[in-house]
Amino acid sequence: MTPFTIVWLPDAEDQLAALWLQARDRGDISAAQSRIDAELAFDPAKKGAPVAEGLRQVTVAPLKAFYEVHESESKVEVTAVTRVP
Repeated sequence: MTPFTIVWLPDAEDQLAALWLQARDRGDISAAQSRIDAELAFDPAKKGAPVAEGLRQVTVAPLKAFYEVHESESKVEVTAVTRVP
């Protein structure tokens, strides 16, 4: 099975950067982002939970990422990221 390419859209990258800069646990933020990429690389449509048509979310503490799966392109677009308590 070919892995999906994970693309963080500019707004999501900006949100991630802001979370990282504000964090005392920067290592945890970086590790969660890496784990999100790894989780979504294979069968992303089966990961996380649906939010709206075409939009899913996955939580890897301390982050929650929102993403869209583009099956025909084998691509996942991370559209937003937030911090979870």
